[in-house]
Amino acid sequence: MKKSLLKSALLVSMSALTIFAAGCSSKTEGAAAGKSADDKITIAWLPNESGADLEAARTEIGKEIEAATGKKVEHKTTTDYIVAIEAIANGNADVAFLGAQGYIEAHKKNEKVLPLAVPSGESGTLDDAVYYSWLAVNKGDASKYKDGNKFSLDHIAGKKFSFVSNSSTSGFKVPSTGIVDYFSKKGDYKDLKAEDLQEGGKDKFFSEVLYGGSHQGSAVNLLTGKADIAAFCDTCVNNYVELANGDENRPGAIYKVKKDAAEPFNTLPGKEFELISVTPVLNAPFVVNTKEINEEDQKKILELLTSDKIAGNEKVFVPADSKFSGLFSKKSGKERLLKVEDKFFDPIRELSK
Repeated sequence: MKKSLLKSALLVSMSALTIFAAGCSSKTEGAAAGKSADDKITIAWLPNESGADLEAARTEIGKEIEAATGKKVEHKTTTDYIVAIEAIANGNADVAFLGAQGYIEAHKKNEKVLPLAVPSGESGTLDDAVYYSWLAVNKGDASKYKDGNKFSLDHIAGKKFSFVSNSSTSGFKVPSTGIVDYFSKKGDYKDLKAEDLQEGGKDKFFSEVLYGGSHQGSAVNLLTGKADIAAFCDTCVNNYVELANGDENRPGAIYKVKKDAAEPFNTLPGKEFELISVTPVLNAPFVVNTKEINEEDQKKILELLTSDKIAGNEKVFVPADSKFSGLFSKKSGKERLLKVEDKFFDPIRELSK
């Protein structure tokens, strides 16, 4: 899929979520090109990548950046999307790994925050640099969301729904846009807006709305019965679940929690859920606050991230048969990090228009 086609497919898929048949003070200001005096680089991580199971993966990235720049790396883990976004925007972090929507929010707060690189698709290019936003229900409940043999969004109104965070791309922005696009074409919901989905109640679209705080947390809300439907993405739960039936990233696919899954899935081994909707989403970027890091270090970090060394590092791009819990998976062997520009994320921006 060419990049233009990817953009079109992403925007088209938003209309019905691809339903298929079966805050702190900033650091001391530096020069416009970035500071050069600091001997430390701080990396902020979203809640999805802040768990203990990914500590070794974060450490590996930090170790490589230390070697490339000669500066000590400090990791800033978070339990809230806003903390990570504010950290990179305010200069309390120098680098961050954010979702597309998180990057857009950070860039809007501070235009000096710019993307560095994103993981490629299986082709090794940006043409298929996507992951997937899921709407899932517990196994056995999928028939409630079908008209005949086809899944339908019509049946989600009035249910208990779990999002990730309203700053999450695949855990809020994409699914909420798709839901609004679909239902606003119907008379009863012609004035529906994304804000109407943020809270539940008797007079609301959903009877109850929960937020998992992370993709893992949203999935747990589903599996523990707190939610009827949950939005979360494939890559953020990949280390905890395995395909039990059907085709990967297709509605109707059933996934099962691994017997040795780490927290927060450790009490849910064998629990299964089924996908009722799957939507492609632009891959998440490493971003940099260009006011906080000088141009020389920016170049070093970019060269490192997009190098063969990182692409071949099995603690960064984890082979399919590895037991290591990493940030990225390697399926084709061509996956790597690629330089990306701000305009790459325009399709996500357009969802707000």
